[in-house]
Amino acid sequence: MTTNNIGRLGVYNNEVGIKFQLYNGLFTALPFHRIENTGILLSQLVSDCEEGYEQGKSPLEILEDFFRRQASEKTPEEKLDMLFRFTQYAERQVVLFDALEDAAFTKINDTTGAGSVRQLLIEARQEGKETELKKKLEDFCVQLVLTAHPTQFYTGAVLGIIHDTTRAVMSNNVQNINTYLQQLGKTPFLKKDKPTPLDEAISLIWFLENVFYDAAGKIISEITDQYPEVLTQKNPVVKLGFWPGGDRDGNPFVNASTTLRVGDALRSAILRSYYLDVRKLRRRLTFKGVEPLIKELEANLYNSLFVRDTHTVISQKSILKVLNEIKNILLEEHNGLFLDKLESLISKVYVFGLHFATLDIRQEATVHEEVLMAIAETEELIPGSYAELSSEEKIKVLQSVSKKADPSLYEGIIKDSLQTISAIKRIQKNNGEEGCNRYIISQCQSVVHVLEVAALFRLSGWEQENLPVDIVPLFETVVDLQNAAGIMKELYENEAYSKHVKQRGSKQTIMLGFSDGTKDGGYLMANWGIYKAKESLTAISKEYGINVVFFDGRGGPPARGGGKTHRFYASMGKNISNQEIQVTVQGQTISSSFGTVDSAKYNMEQLLSAGLANNLFSDAQLTLQEDEE
Repeated sequence: MTTNNIGRLGVYNNEVGIKFQLYNGLFTALPFHRIENTGILLSQLVSDCEEGYEQGKSPLEILEDFFRRQASEKTPEEKLDMLFRFTQYAERQVVLFDALEDAAFTKINDTTGAGSVRQLLIEARQEGKETELKKKLEDFCVQLVLTAHPTQFYTGAVLGIIHDTTRAVMSNNVQNINTYLQQLGKTPFLKKDKPTPLDEAISLIWFLENVFYDAAGKIISEITDQYPEVLTQKNPVVKLGFWPGGDRDGNPFVNASTTLRVGDALRSAILRSYYLDVRKLRRRLTFKGVEPLIKELEANLYNSLFVRDTHTVISQKSILKVLNEIKNILLEEHNGLFLDKLESLISKVYVFGLHFATLDIRQEATVHEEVLMAIAETEELIPGSYAELSSEEKIKVLQSVSKKADPSLYEGIIKDSLQTISAIKRIQKNNGEEGCNRYIISQCQSVVHVLEVAALFRLSGWEQENLPVDIVPLFETVVDLQNAAGIMKELYENEAYSKHVKQRGSKQTIMLGFSDGTKDGGYLMANWGIYKAKESLTAISKEYGINVVFFDGRGGPPARGGGKTHRFYASMGKNISNQEIQVTVQGQTISSSFGTVDSAKYNMEQLLSAGLANNLFSDAQLTLQEDEE
């Protein structure tokens, strides 16, 4: 073990281990029914379990011995009640432990060392690469895509208690810690009802408002302090994506109504965050010429949030216009007083717009075929024999589609699929284009699967010449990964699709999933398949003048492709496109790696720095040499 790791372990023991022993004692003093007795008996049960395991006893034997010797409860109901109280007690101990770990994060981790934005800026200056870094920041970005997390352990109420307890621990405020533990003792952990897709979305929006809003803002502020000219609406360097409410393949209960409601919730959440920041700014910006502007912006945000039927038209552009006008007045007339606070908000508006996070739509390829077959049978928009056509014939038919289908003629998933594509237009109108501009095709196995989605957009009233949506094929099985380059080559050679890609800035996003590849061939085969697919897709895209962006679908644990993802991106050679880093963040990873502002900022910086450093300082042409392959 290195000296550095020994030092970190010592800090961890002091800041987490010892403090846990101290604060854990507060549990026994909580004024709730049988709390103290529960804590003492739980400790005894732990001891009995350890001894029983060593003696080769079964779990049932250990429990029966425990109840016989330590507990007066006789009936099965009384025994189950005690076990349930043990679970409740342990759950709350875990919450305390999580809060202590969160509070100690900056002491355990070197947040300004290797992999941080600060270290990257220093290294670029020392190596004379500042000009190259500024140029790279014009088109490089990291996009974290938050996916639904049914394995999330805590309810929203408990997340709030952890958040507040963490702050109390940081300031060693024992009185508040005791109060929050009392609150925890009264707060249920169980969700009585199965969460709806909207519930899942609201749960994740809590992280957007309480964690990512400040974490991303701090990263951007740190960059713009050095290079103020690099941040633009076109490329805000850090982006967020969002799947709950848009991912039909992941949750069959998602429908068009859900998608619209989640889009509205995201817009409301970011406006609420801006409103709270503007209120804080107004207390500081009390100067002549500035106060009326900040007051009017506060009123416009308030009306957009809380006043129905308001005629206030608010947009990212209008917010930035006011904030930049205030900035100029501060610089010219007030010595730049509180300019740092203002620029922090400006950075956030650049990053989050009115969308907060881009709501992705994802659906399985066979559903699109089902929709088209239903339209073929009901309306004379495509041939009734569509299902029997060859791939070449289907492609011709799909490219000739021009009229709009009537959703009212259909039921179920057919109707909802058409309504969902129409809903994208409404979300873009309210939240901006970034609000919802990607359609992901799960189990994409052919050119037809991609062109079917393009045709469905035209059947929903979108114009071929003005389609502000990226169509993203998802290749996941071992066979699909092997066929991916051939499919994309054929798409690049398709005149209509090639024209669409050029309209989208000659950039093609391709998603590569991990889970199905693991099921097919195991952990190593999945990684190898993704690597070889990226290599061939990079080459074929470069041949056709397309900037390919890889969107990695990876879970939290290594078994689902997670782990130290920043090291994965830092290792890429020039044979793998690395213009952007896009990756899903799901499951417990959201709360464990991005659960606080400090941990989210640290882990986002690690990804950002890995991608930029790889582009600036690595001379490797190949990720693996021939003999290594």
